[in-house]
Amino acid sequence: MAIFEVDDNNFQDTLDAEFKKNNIVILKFGSDFCDACMALDTELEQVDEEDLNISIIAVNTDDYPEIAEAYDVYQLPTMIIFKNINYTIYDSQGVVLSDDILQIVKSSL
Repeated sequence: MAIFEVDDNNFQDTLDAEFKKNNIVILKFGSDFCDACMALDTELEQVDEEDLNISIIAVNTDDYPEIAEAYDVYQLPTMIIFKNINYTIYDSQGVVLSDDILQIVKSSL
């Protein structure tokens, strides 16, 4: 598995493709200039190493603010975990530890 970085051109296609492969998709909104965002990246990399059937999609809000606005993201970092395309199982601002993310994801698989 990998963490997918998206832009305005491929966001929706990537999101749709990942939902076809996996029931759980994590959207992470952050910035290259945000220390907390980098800390969340580290936690998500640990989650990614668990090789669960989930997808992680990263959106750089500095470069693509329209995507963040579409999801009502106004604080960084923000992480939204979806089960299926229309069902949010978790939404948070700030750093979430990998163990907590794994617990949320595993309880929803």
